[in-house]
Amino acid sequence: MAYTDWSMKGPEVANCNCAYGCPCQFNALPTHGNCRAYTAMRIDKGHFGTVKLDGLNWVLVLSWPGPVHLGNGTCQAIIDERADAAQREALSKILYGKEAAPGSSMLQVFSTTMSKMLDPVYKPIELTVDIDMRTAKVTVPGLVEAAVEPIKNPITGAEHRAAVELPNGFEFTKAEFASGTAKVTGGVPLDLTNSHSHLAMLNLTQNGVVR
Repeated sequence: MAYTDWSMKGPEVANCNCAYGCPCQFNALPTHGNCRAYTAMRIDKGHFGTVKLDGLNWVLVLSWPGPVHLGNGTCQAIIDERADAAQREALSKILYGKEAAPGSSMLQVFSTTMSKMLDPVYKPIELTVDIDMRTAKVTVPGLVEAAVEPIKNPITGAEHRAAVELPNGFEFTKAEFASGTAKVTGGVPLDLTNSHSHLAMLNLTQNGVVR
């Protein structure tokens, strides 16, 4: 099957309810038995067919009552209100796993585990990500307040650095791990405090991760 040619390249931050490291990164079960998370990205360079996506932000909020692979999840996309009609349609298709080869990336895989895909909302998104410093901030007025900072040594308070490489990863090939706190309201509420976060440079297409 032929899919629309698309790509998105830029920094990503994600935060879930698991302990630092997130067992999912190692094909293990989630820390608390379920999964609640958001992921956000700034598209430095991107397109969907002839539609340019450069400079737009998005947030995807997700939850599953058990491990991701058991399904019955719910998700909702928050799309940059600056996007025009064509860009909104393009990002909706990408974020909800359409126009992508089966198993190609996290977005397509996650879509197969959803029983509820809520309509996207269009809001201003403030997103700053510094992968090397392991810091980020995500603000969507009335919906999202989230921040990421380095993991701290509990005795000395010194910053602790951990990075993971996943050569065959369906989201990233390398990420810096950090500590995230987030409050999200709306269709998929989240309340996370000092839980797993990671920051990575994404390079996704309809055929998967560019390695």
